[in-house]
Amino acid sequence: MSNFSCAAFSRQSGEDIIGSGTNCQTYVLVECPTPWANNALETESLPENLKRLIAEVKQNQLSVKFLLINNNETRKKDSRKILIYDQKNKGIIKGYSRKEFNVENIGQAAELIRQYFTDNTVSLDCDDIVTRDILVCTHGNHDLCCGKYGAPFYTKALATISELSLRNIRIWRASHFGGHRFAPTAIDFPDGRYYGGLDQDSFKSILTRTGDISCMNKVYRGWGIIPTQIQVLERELMLLHGWNWFDYKVAGKILKQSSDKTSIVAELTLQQPNGSVYTYQANLVKDESKTISLKGSCHAMKESEFIKYYVESLRLYLNPVTDLRRYRKKVAS
Repeated sequence: MSNFSCAAFSRQSGEDIIGSGTNCQTYVLVECPTPWANNALETESLPENLKRLIAEVKQNQLSVKFLLINNNETRKKDSRKILIYDQKNKGIIKGYSRKEFNVENIGQAAELIRQYFTDNTVSLDCDDIVTRDILVCTHGNHDLCCGKYGAPFYTKALATISELSLRNIRIWRASHFGGHRFAPTAIDFPDGRYYGGLDQDSFKSILTRTGDISCMNKVYRGWGIIPTQIQVLERELMLLHGWNWFDYKVAGKILKQSSDKTSIVAELTLQQPNGSVYTYQANLVKDESKTISLKGSCHAMKESEFIKYYVESLRLYLNPVTDLRRYRKKVAS
């Protein structure tokens, strides 16, 4: 049996983890107790109607990711939560909208989810106190590193949240969502930001959005609403603007990319809470010193190349606009 640890190797190699925040329009989180199968969506305790629904979504190639979640209360009750984080709006956005449902048992999950996607008339059961859901991958049956690093991190993270008296934040164990080699890895909703290589100090900064923001150089994987190739630009602007960046709405796009993927012209537009709008453009260049070939998971048979970019130039080409309605009218004309 191999003792190879993809997470340990990634850290030893000094891999820059930015650019690994998965792009996905909708996340469907289904509360389900462990054990989870290697492929969580084939877990024996999942009802067949839910498995069929998941297969339909996959066959139709919809941008929907199903994840299993649980916490220390899951085994104490029969009822189950279904959380749907949806990115319905296009353009400048701040993240995902949350829909929360309670079902008497997991057998009712498929019908509710299907109804949501069909006509969106399902009644909600949102917890008004909760404003953030943080998912930590602890799926050791899928990749050893997620169990080795994710599970103990989850336990400590629970204590950290309690210590800080953050009643508005829930934390969940989650099935695999990508990035084994960045364990312990997490997604922070409703933003949809990905993190990896976490410890309790960096986690506290993420929770409270205080402290030295330079920690993001080590633990920030990227924002899932922005194309992965230009997530390095968003991190650069985050470091420039500080923790206020998390209050901004953002839209990012690739304007031009070379055929060999060595250079990108990227654009990122932000809207501040007061309505001011700024647009940045940047040239992103393949960073030969950080581009790396390694195994992406503990069970990978061969190495893959992971291209990394750096921001060669950054320019602000649009002055702040305080009247957003006037700005939109000008653009439309």
